[in-house]
Amino acid sequence: MGKPRDSQAKADFKDGRRDFNPVTTQFEFFGPPGALAVTLLTPAFTYILYAVCNEGPPRIPQKWFSLEASALYTGWFALHVILWLVLPGKWVEGQRLRDGTILEYKMNGLSTLAVIAAIVGTALRHDLHALDFIIDQTVPLMTASLIAAILLALHSYLTPGLRALGGNSGNVAYDFFIGRTLNPRLGSFDFKVFCELRPGMNLWLLLNTAYLARQYTQLGRLTDSMQLVYAFQAWYIVDSVINERKVLSTMDVTTDGFGFMLSFGDLCWVPFTYSIQARYLSTRVVDLGPRVLYVLALQLIGYFIFRSANSQKDAYRASPDSMPNMRFVQTRLGTRLLADGWWGYSRHINYLGDWLMSWAWSLPTGFTSPFTYFYPVYFAVLLIHRERRDDEKCHNKYGADWEKYRELVPYRIIPGVY
Repeated sequence: MGKPRDSQAKADFKDGRRDFNPVTTQFEFFGPPGALAVTLLTPAFTYILYAVCNEGPPRIPQKWFSLEASALYTGWFALHVILWLVLPGKWVEGQRLRDGTILEYKMNGLSTLAVIAAIVGTALRHDLHALDFIIDQTVPLMTASLIAAILLALHSYLTPGLRALGGNSGNVAYDFFIGRTLNPRLGSFDFKVFCELRPGMNLWLLLNTAYLARQYTQLGRLTDSMQLVYAFQAWYIVDSVINERKVLSTMDVTTDGFGFMLSFGDLCWVPFTYSIQARYLSTRVVDLGPRVLYVLALQLIGYFIFRSANSQKDAYRASPDSMPNMRFVQTRLGTRLLADGWWGYSRHINYLGDWLMSWAWSLPTGFTSPFTYFYPVYFAVLLIHRERRDDEKCHNKYGADWEKYRELVPYRIIPGVY
């Protein structure tokens, strides 16, 4: 579902008077060789991380693929599609695309999560071992999600339509990774936005729940460290779907095509690497005692910065005149760049809050394994890379206005540091 293009853009698109799909000439990830390397190495690293972070010494998985796991994952994905179709949800508009189109998106992620939580909760009330098969099939499920990510990226590559500006180079390996089609759709069903917060995020929570149940059945209780990790990550997921519509203004949706970078990240990387702390704690006793308060404080501070900064930005975008005392940069495009409040401290202060929370997820695991601290280290690299991409995009878009904004807000993420 999408609103018609405005009349001038529609005429230009139809008559070819404007090139809405220019050839990509600037590359990221060190060009095609780098994109190919990331495409091959990130799945390999996901398997390696599983092998080195388990209840015993590092070991090579004995089973990499199974029909049972493939059927289970297919059913999991199909369940989310069915719930998207049948559950009520508000249709909201995305941002106007460069060809004038305004797409609409159905927002029912919270009700989808509620239905799945009810199903899982009912199963666990009948049998606390109901999710053991998910733990037993973790690696084959990983493989199934990888296959799904490849198929979706291939579908997006072959789908006609508006191209992502960064993924239309003509190099197959590079465009497959970055994403060639900006908004691959089947009718009103948007593959990219659907995958952003549903099958992968909910699988992350399902895996965490399985690990939580395993600790309880094996230990007879839940450690405070496990309770913290589970609560922090569950709230992060719930908060994401509560604020589902805000994903429509992110770079993933507005700028990036739906290539392997996003499909693999959404469906495989997120559930199977972000759940590593819960998997580690499921077979280890880590009691924090009074140190719980320090970890809890770190989580709350991070969340407060992350959510309040994002909310302030969204409120200012919706109604700049409602905040008349806020300092801003007026751009030649008619928009305003907020340079006050949270956004006067750094250009991506929300990233700082997100990063602080990543440490709160890892600290409960203690200090006996470096692998549970993979997430905050990886996340720092991701956020720095994303900030650099956004800075380049905004500089190309706003020109001298962006340089003036950078003078007003000199720090990128951490005030006074970076």
